[in-house]
Amino acid sequence: MVEKQARAAVYMRVSTLDQNPDLQIRELRAYADRRGWKITEFTDHGVTGSETRRPRLAALTESLKRHEFDTVLVWKFDRVFRSLQHMVEFFELCRHLRVEFVSLTEQIDTASPSGKLVFHILAALAEFERELIRERVLAGLRAAKARGQKLGRPRKKVDAARILEDRRLGRSYSEIAREHGISRTTAFGICHGIRSDRRKDR
Repeated sequence: MVEKQARAAVYMRVSTLDQNPDLQIRELRAYADRRGWKITEFTDHGVTGSETRRPRLAALTESLKRHEFDTVLVWKFDRVFRSLQHMVEFFELCRHLRVEFVSLTEQIDTASPSGKLVFHILAALAEFERELIRERVLAGLRAAKARGQKLGRPRKKVDAARILEDRRLGRSYSEIAREHGISRTTAFGICHGIRSDRRKDR
């Protein structure tokens, strides 16, 4: 029986049009060749590290959700992640999909024991943040109720189905909040069912 060749998504971000990625892509291709991986390249051109809109990274994420790749291979963390939160969320997605992550420069390979430790640490950070947000929401509701305050405000029409789909596609809570004109806490609440009514459209 012929063993199935591993499939790797290679992601690169080129921040300026005159920035030459040839050295990076040569080394990434050579590494993938040594590992026997079949690669597909995704490159965002003219995109700075802080920008949230990255069409090719979004396309890569979609491909991961369709289980088209076994590994994501990058040159360096800062070519992919715009913040620690973004890194935590992306690693959490990879862990959920059982996709390995390799950063050539940082020498991180989540298939290795040390790499698995990174996965576990970031997963713990993500869970810790979720619990903090949940506790803040619940504490705020309890405090408001104790003051006799009527909870809630004039309802903003929110498409919960679209928000859940955006989250399923790997978008961060901050991106979802900006897109739908809601708070990050509200986006988190909809995705995790914290509120009883999930803000049904009215």
